[in-house]
Amino acid sequence: MEYIYAALLLHNAGKDVTEENVTAVLNAAGVAVQDARVKALVAALEGVNIEEAISKAAVAPVAAVAAAAAPAAAAPAAQEEAEEEGKKEEEEESGMAGLGALFG
Repeated sequence: MEYIYAALLLHNAGKDVTEENVTAVLNAAGVAVQDARVKALVAALEGVNIEEAISKAAVAPVAAVAAAAAPAAAAPAAQEEAEEEGKKEEEEESGMAGLGALFG
């Protein structure tokens, strides 16, 4: 995560996200820098509009929360249905027990 934070910090400061700049930020933060990870990050961000990616990422959690809220609202209804089915089964079983007593 430190590598991504370094890239975001550079972007926010208006600096180019280059291997040298990312390495400098990480060194300043006291992070042991792995050159391969820095190269991979810079290569992955090449051609990416960071502002657009940030705006899409900011909307995604809201959509995920809304999607999670819908099933959560349906859960109590499903639980009530399961309880009603359980009651019906109990009634049927008690009725069968009563018939067994008749034939004894």
